Amino acid sequence: CAAALDGGAAAIQYRHKDAGPELRREQAAALLALCRRNGRPLIINDHVMLCTELDADGIHVGGLDAPVAAVRGLVGPDKIVGASCYGDLELARRAQGAGASYVAFGGFYPSLVKKYAVTTPPDIVLQAKASLCVPVVVIGGMTAANARPLVSRGADMVAAISSVVQAPDPY
Repeated sequence: CAAALDGGAAAIQYRHKDAGPELRREQAAALLALCRRNGRPLIINDHVMLCTELDADGIHVGGLDAPVAAVRGLVGPDKIVGASCYGDLELARRAQGAGASYVAFGGFYPSLVKKYAVTTPPDIVLQAKASLCVPVVVIGGMTAANARPLVSRGADMVAAISSVVQAPDPY
């Protein structure tokens, strides 16, 4: 993560689905310290209480997690609240209306980390940019090469895991 931040990563999201509460807190606290030193936000995936306990910069919730409005109410107006919207523009509109700071669409490509149907059409980015006021994030098998068509359609950010952490040089 330090190399990725040095290389220009705009934010780090802590996501560890299998960690127990103690390990999750330890890892997230270490990442928060790293992000603070680098002036970048740390977003916690799914765990609202961990976000508030550590005073992390934000929370990201999926479609099966707590509703965006409830999460916004728990973390307050100053935290980042991201919402996974898969390939559903209406879900993104509802998330924006409920207080999401950004919406994430995907999967666009097969992922080594998450298993999902690769059914999100690239033009959803154009549609989202035309109808939403919040930033649009793309996710799912992202590499520098396959993110380009989505960025050219207006994606504000690219979320990447494998192409960064498995790179010989994450910088």
